[in-house]
Amino acid sequence: MFPQIRLQSTPARLDIHVEKGSLEMEQPKADLEIEQPKAEVTIDRRPAKLTIDQTKAREDVGYKSIPRMIEDAAAEGKQAWLEGIARRAQEGRALMQIQKGTTNPIPQQAKRNSEGELKQFGIAWIPSANSVKLDYDPGEVKINVERKDPIINAQANNPIFKYNPSKVSIMLAQYPSLEIDFENLKQVGVNYEQYI
Repeated sequence: MFPQIRLQSTPARLDIHVEKGSLEMEQPKADLEIEQPKAEVTIDRRPAKLTIDQTKAREDVGYKSIPRMIEDAAAEGKQAWLEGIARRAQEGRALMQIQKGTTNPIPQQAKRNSEGELKQFGIAWIPSANSVKLDYDPGEVKINVERKDPIINAQANNPIFKYNPSKVSIMLAQYPSLEIDFENLKQVGVNYEQYI
């Protein structure tokens, strides 16, 4: 028999357990405050004005105010008085010419003074055209707007992180081993012999 050395080994065995990590992120909303002041609006208005003057139309149909009637009567009386003075002065001068014997103004003056004025006939519109006076002022509107800028307060909030790191557990599940067997192995020395 041949000497033999037998080796039998068992490898080590590792047990690895991994616990995954996690990352959670939360982003809070920003704090935002907005205030919008009201704009200032100023309106300056001059109202429209319509003026209707129908004095002339009322006078045309015979409706006059008392002061106007007095004024018209005074003007007509003054005009008649001036015409009467002029007529009498003219008649006086004509009578002064009698002495010359060239004319006799008395029959003409008597006829003129005994007859009235000839009436004039014609067509007239009552009230007369354009006797009502219209005056219109459209007025004016001025609008002044003063805008106000918004007031904005913004505060950003930082994100919130929650981090759990990964965990790795390593355990030695099986220890390594080495077994050595000898067969037919003999140690020989001087006067000595031994089987191993």
